[in-house]
Amino acid sequence: MNFLDGSLFPENQDKLVITAAPYGPEWFPSDFPEDIPVTMEEQVQKAVDCYNAGATVLHLHVRELDGKGSKRLSMFNELIAGVRRAVPDMVIQVGGSISFAPEADGAAAKWLKDDTRHMLAELDPKPDQVTVTVNTTQMNVVEQMDIRDIAGTSMGGETYQAYREMIVPSGPGFIEEHIRRLSAAGIQSAFQFYNINSYESVERLIRRGVYKGPLVMNWVAIGGGMDAPNIYNLANFLRAIPDGAMLTVESTMLNVLPINMMGIALGLHVRCGIEDNLWNQTRTGKMSTVRQIEQLVRISREFGREIATGKEAREILKIGVFHDTVEETLAANGFAPNPSGRQQGYLRKVA
Repeated sequence: MNFLDGSLFPENQDKLVITAAPYGPEWFPSDFPEDIPVTMEEQVQKAVDCYNAGATVLHLHVRELDGKGSKRLSMFNELIAGVRRAVPDMVIQVGGSISFAPEADGAAAKWLKDDTRHMLAELDPKPDQVTVTVNTTQMNVVEQMDIRDIAGTSMGGETYQAYREMIVPSGPGFIEEHIRRLSAAGIQSAFQFYNINSYESVERLIRRGVYKGPLVMNWVAIGGGMDAPNIYNLANFLRAIPDGAMLTVESTMLNVLPINMMGIALGLHVRCGIEDNLWNQTRTGKMSTVRQIEQLVRISREFGREIATGKEAREILKIGVFHDTVEETLAANGFAPNPSGRQQGYLRKVA
């Protein structure tokens, strides 16, 4: 991205798109009973509350009545339908892991098989987005957690070890097939980039014609095999991506707010919620997803940057937009065109 003179002026930036992640499958309801919904009615209402507070994208996971993360696609269909009825303008983003929460203490925290994840393209009603992980990597979500972050929660002992050893399986065959199925269903791929390498893999997919849509992505700065949340990693990532991309910054625990403040100032977009952080900045109390959203709304307006409505968020995210050719996709996303008249290398290897 290019930060030319005036790039930090709010009148030259898009309105802020806030993604809410209120379902937090790694936590159990006992960890924050005031803010972790369990019944379907409560889960729908949580989406409504987040939307009314200022979030226009809902990162969606589903719980069973016992409080555990659901792996049943029928439950996802039910929640998506409920949210569609209650807040039709909200962008629904299904977490592509489905739910990696362990089913019992000591159980492996692992992602479901490729065939199961591919079935997200068959959800009915269909979501606007499904998050797509890029490249197999370690996802040690607890590496940067402080002992105080997990004190008194279910994230201890064997559960802690399960998350510590978690791996994201996301090889080339899965990625290409998954993108094809989502695109064929009219669902946007919301790419989850852990570092510059995973971004570069998607650029190659675009140049080969595997993905022909808007470059909408999260920079996931949580450590543990992914970028650490610091200004150097963020700046290095921003230097690589084109101006036509839509980037949301994402971090974990007490890093969430400062990373989001950087994102707001730079004209990027933000994510918050109990999936990422349970605490206020002094760890003197837990902070609900709605309170986190309200905090970001207030801070953004202090910067002079207004909050996108649901319809504006859809325009910024280019929901429903797909392109016919590689050249059109590259141009729309701000990439340089593919070279012509010389050795094409991997560009000839369209999967």
